[in-house]
Amino acid sequence: MAVIADFSIIPIGLGNTSVGRQIALAINAIKEVKGIKYEVTPMGTVLEAERLDAILEAVRVAHEALFKTGIKRVESNLRIDDRRDKPRTMDDKLRSIKKYMGK
Repeated sequence: MAVIADFSIIPIGLGNTSVGRQIALAINAIKEVKGIKYEVTPMGTVLEAERLDAILEAVRVAHEALFKTGIKRVESNLRIDDRRDKPRTMDDKLRSIKKYMGK
């Protein structure tokens, strides 16, 4: 079974409106989590793993990566789809939506 999550992270108090560099640091930290598949979007990152623990670990390491740079405050949003009645993946969910769009 796959757990799919939508995750966004926001460093606070940088004194600058650009956060791309910090987001890249967070994504690079997520890459190191075993069992995580991810897709970066313009407004967040979609995470996929077989276990909820891996999703939560990805969020934790992303936060820690930003704190290690001296950032003092980090906010994040996490929305989790933990479906256990049948296996689902990011790609599977997209195919399903596109099928209905074609009608």
